[in-house]
This record gives sequence, structure tokens and C-alpha cells, in this order.
Amino acid sequence: MSITEDLAEKLLEELNCETVFTIPIFGGIPIAESVVVTWIIMAALTLLSIILVRNLKVENPGKKQLVLEMAIGGIYNFFEDLVGEEGKRYIPYLISVGIYLGVANLIGLAGFKPPTKDLNTTAALAVMSILLIEYSGLHKKGVKGFIKGFAEPSPIIAPINILELFIKPLSLCMRLFGNILASFVVMELLKQFAALLVPIPFSFYFDIFDGLIQAYVFVFLTALFIKESVE
Repeated sequence: MSITEDLAEKLLEELNCETVFTIPIFGGIPIAESVVVTWIIMAALTLLSIILVRNLKVENPGKKQLVLEMAIGGIYNFFEDLVGEEGKRYIPYLISVGIYLGVANLIGLAGFKPPTKDLNTTAALAVMSILLIEYSGLHKKGVKGFIKGFAEPSPIIAPINILELFIKPLSLCMRLFGNILASFVVMELLKQFAALLVPIPFSFYFDIFDGLIQAYVFVFLTALFIKESVE
């Protein structure tokens, strides 16, 4: 088997969304591996949240609480600078998605297949984000102002503004999915052509740094779109 055929086979295997089990209702609902891994991430983050917020104090807080408050406060202030005063109500969503994506992109280090390698996962996240983005504009401007916004700054570009409703979620989805998949392809090529120790620093970059960067880019763009929508 040639290197190209081997890479293509591994790529198809990586893209294959295996059905872990089927829920026996409505004729059977298949549950994909990405969904199961997402459930594991949700359970782990929920348990971690419960552990971290136990025994919080208003007076004389412990070191754990101070570190937690500093971290959450820093993240909150970062997003507040992005979305502005009008977008503050959407910050919890941005933080939640950012944490989920960060963990999801790094979970491959624990032996799980990252759910972001499933196009359905990235598409669902993109649809959720774009619905929130459009809702933020509708909530701020009202129905009349929201519709009028498609004709700004000039009615002649209204078709382009309407087209953006479909371009934005596609952009968010394919950027996240494409970068995660590209890192897999590059690592496989390095394993094929490079020496044994050469892929190690690249693995550190693609498996850790790049995964966190993609999570950051996704929520950063979502925050910018929300700010643009509520302005």
C-alpha cells in the first residue's frame, strides 16, 4: 500500500462516525461516538464545577476560591471587552463553549477521539452560535430594527447581508472542523516522512496549542459577531 493510500485510509477511518449504541425508540436512534465523548466531557466538567464551587465563602475565602474567582473574573472581563455592555448577557454562553471546545480538542491526549473531528459537532456549535448572534440583534433592535439592519449601510447590499446569515455559520463550522482535520493530516505525514523524534514537538503544537487556539478563535469570532449584531 502506498503512502497516499495509507493516509487516505487513516483519514477515512478518522472521519468515520461510529455508532456506539442505539436507543430503541422511534425506530432506533443511533448514538455516535462524538455524542458519547461529549457526554463524558459534560459529566466531567459538571463534576469539576461542583467540586470547585463547594464551600464558597463571602468572608475569608480560601486560596482555591481566590484563584477560581481571579480566573473566572479575568475570562469574564476579556469577553466583556469584546462584546461590550450590550452583549454582557451572552458571556456565560461564550465561556461555556470555549471551555467545552478546549477540552474537546485536548481529549485526544486521553485516548478519546475528539468530537470536533465530527462535522456534525462543529455544525451544531456553529448553528447554536449563529442563532444566538441573530437573537442578540433581534433582542436589541426589535423586529423592525432587525429587518431594517439588512439594508444598512445601503439597501443595495441587502442581498449580501442576507447571505451572511448562511455564510457565518458555514465559516465557523468549516474553520473549526478544517483546522482540526488538517492537524491530523500534517501529523500523519510527519510520521510517514520524518524521523522518529521529529514529530514530538509538532505533536505538542497540534494536539495542545493548536486545539486551544481553535477554541479561542471560535468563541472570539462569535463574540465579535454578537457585538456587531447589537451595535
